[in-house]
Amino acid sequence: MTAAPPSRASAHPGVSGDTGVSGDPSGSGDPSGSGNPGDSASAAERAYEHTKRAIIRGDLAAGTMTSELLICQQLGISRTPVHEAFLRLAADGLLSLESRKGAVVRPMAPSEARDVLEMREAVESAAAARVIAEGCPPELMTALRDLLAAQEQALADRDSDAFVEADDAFHTAVVTASRNSVAAHFTRFLRDRQQRLRHQLFRVRPEQFAAVLRQHGLLADALEAGDARRYAELLAEHVAGHGVTS
Repeated sequence: MTAAPPSRASAHPGVSGDTGVSGDPSGSGDPSGSGNPGDSASAAERAYEHTKRAIIRGDLAAGTMTSELLICQQLGISRTPVHEAFLRLAADGLLSLESRKGAVVRPMAPSEARDVLEMREAVESAAAARVIAEGCPPELMTALRDLLAAQEQALADRDSDAFVEADDAFHTAVVTASRNSVAAHFTRFLRDRQQRLRHQLFRVRPEQFAAVLRQHGLLADALEAGDARRYAELLAEHVAGHGVTS
């Protein structure tokens, strides 16, 4: 059984902290951390992406307590943009905000995981069928083979982040090649949830790295052979494996 590449060292410890911090840590007197409103918006976006990535990667695991103060300290920014980021993350369903306690990373419910996987399979299967019907472009196959090579190298390097990114790029390339704008929209909408499931899968079942690489090779072969039915069958098996995360 192939050993799995561990995630790279995390800079997002799941430590709870006091959420009552106020003012500007820099001591400038500006609660946004800057006199420029644009800088405040930029800081809020940084805090949002930083925390969201930690949740998706599993560095902040489901049930973990975190706080605005912790993120302020990690990024060197004030509370205001972090508070805005936490509100967005709560709206995204990634955090539960608890008064006087901080925030808790919300787990992905089994029903949500099932919904995401079902939609992912439906969208990609239809996209692949269109690609095959219209003639699989050589540049798509070149891109997929390059991504397979990248995943093989990531496996050898024990680089889980690179493996997961290439995994996402592989499936996205197939959907993009269909030139179906609705399918592309759904793929973008589902991306964060899919990435979270991928990271969860590889943390719980690290032996799946090698299995996923093998399945990707078979999917590429089916696409190149113009076999839409085979692609759909392989994709169903591939996606089903992502539903086992505990």
